[in-house]
Formats: sequence, C-alpha cells, structure tokens
Amino acid sequence: MSAEPRPEKPAKPARPAGRFRRMIERLSTSQEELHSAELQEDAEAAGCTRICDCHDRQIVKVTGTLRTVTLRPRAGVPALEAELFDGSAALDVVWLGRRSIVGIEPGRRMIASGRISMTHGRRVLFNPKYELRPLGQEH
Repeated sequence: MSAEPRPEKPAKPARPAGRFRRMIERLSTSQEELHSAELQEDAEAAGCTRICDCHDRQIVKVTGTLRTVTLRPRAGVPALEAELFDGSAALDVVWLGRRSIVGIEPGRRMIASGRISMTHGRRVLFNPKYELRPLGQEH
C-alpha cells in the first residue's frame, strides 16, 4: 500500500456576492417573510422592543402594523381592540371605553408604549400611549 495523499475535492463555488445574492434571496423569499423582516428593521431603527422579547408586567415601547381592529365589549364596557404585528410576534392593543379612534385601522403603522399584561396567553397593552406613523411611510 502506498501512502499517497488523496486528491482533495474541488472547493464548492462560493455563494454569489453583493447585489446578485440579495436579488436571488428576495426572489426566493415569500412576501410575508419580506414584510416581517421590514417590520423588524423598522422596530430596531425606532429604538423599540421586539414584541417577541416582551414579558409580563414589563414597560415597553413597540412598533408595528395593525392587522385587525375590532369592537369587543369587556365586562359591559365598549373596548376597541387591535392586533399589532412587528414581524416577530403579535400583541393586542386595547382601548377601554372607546368605540373607535380616528386613524386606528388595519394596515396602519404605529408606535405604542405601556405596561404589558398577559391575558389568556397573549400579550396585551391596555390604554397605551400611541403615535400613528404618517401615511406616506406605510411601505
């Protein structure tokens, strides 16, 4: 037997670099994943906490897009309820005693701050301070 070294396998071609790689990734990524990534970048740029990192009784500042807005009475009191999504997780935002708020509508981006509460396993912000993002910055 000879002790000849085995020939090495040719190295795999490197992944395409730069703009081409980003273009390929964008084409192979679903629209939902792209939107989630964009929302997470927006949250980081605004200095907000990611919703998935929020814990019970923690004071937070979060941002995202309102997915749904519904009127759901709580203990006989009207309550406007919205689901805020930031790309990492969802959070319920509830305004007690309100039937509607101008500008609170699905698809609108907002920043909300307050104390997180866990209700039935979901994160909830009751009567938060909030700031609606200008309509021109929606996408």
